[in-house]
Amino acid sequence: MNQKKIKVAVTRQLPEPVETRMKELFDVNLSNSPYPLNIDELYEIVYDCDVLVPTLGDKIDKNFIKEAGKNLKLIANYGVGYDHIDVLSANNLGITVTNTPNVLTEDTADIAMALILSIPRRIKEGVKKLEDNEWDGWAPNALLGHRIYGKRLGILGMGRIGQAIARRAKAFGIQIHYHNRNRLPVKLEEILEATYWESLDQMLARIDFLSINTPHTPSTFHLINARRLKIMKKTAYIINTARGEIIDENALTRMLRSKELAGAALDVFEKGNEINPRLKELDNVFLLPHMSSATIEGRIEMGEKVIINIKTFSDGHTPPDIILIN
Repeated sequence: MNQKKIKVAVTRQLPEPVETRMKELFDVNLSNSPYPLNIDELYEIVYDCDVLVPTLGDKIDKNFIKEAGKNLKLIANYGVGYDHIDVLSANNLGITVTNTPNVLTEDTADIAMALILSIPRRIKEGVKKLEDNEWDGWAPNALLGHRIYGKRLGILGMGRIGQAIARRAKAFGIQIHYHNRNRLPVKLEEILEATYWESLDQMLARIDFLSINTPHTPSTFHLINARRLKIMKKTAYIINTARGEIIDENALTRMLRSKELAGAALDVFEKGNEINPRLKELDNVFLLPHMSSATIEGRIEMGEKVIINIKTFSDGHTPPDIILIN
């Protein structure tokens, strides 16, 4: 495939340095919108392109892929997660799919650690008191939270992000526990001072914080359901910077409202940007607008990976970040 003639369609506005580089290398159709395109707009931009660069929020399902047009040969996802793309259907039609892994680890771990620090110390409530001019000065019993030193953090999903969170939490004197599909090497466990639990239920019953860092797959949908939430201590907190679908959000909301859990800090939600209004009403909930990866450096590095994947593919080679479905 001739690199100079390769046609690339981008579904959403990207950082300026990324767009500039794409214009230098490819015949690119850029979007000027920060919002996802509707299905008709997606069909319009993809029909005669060789490469589609979608983002989270673009539903690239079986029907879309089937009708995308005969020229489409590569879907170069701008993002790590790809549960919005039917990779198997794409592969069955000879379309390669790539993503942008390993660039957002530290950024996501920073936000997760910030939430671990914030929710038990009632940072949200303190800020609100100042903003509402309701602070009357220091008092011995005002805004009492909980110490994190010596507490137990359970990490669900001990990949790169989970390990980065463990390194940060260890520095704060937090005990590290984890549940993962595969156990880490003993040497790495020793470095992280991490305790492995084969049983997720047994770990949940013993921890003070749960950090969710596993991808969304059919097997992880509602992995943290009502039954598992009830296993946790009433003094426990949940932090989710992974995917909202992993938690049964309605069950979580009920338990937070009834004080069966101490609190939750969420950067992602089960229905995307449709947040359960009852969550917003709770003082023991800290909500963020899916910003765990929102750094300038990270977003540019994501774009650089997309460009490398496209360029490698256009040169006739296998892209470095190809997604393979077993």
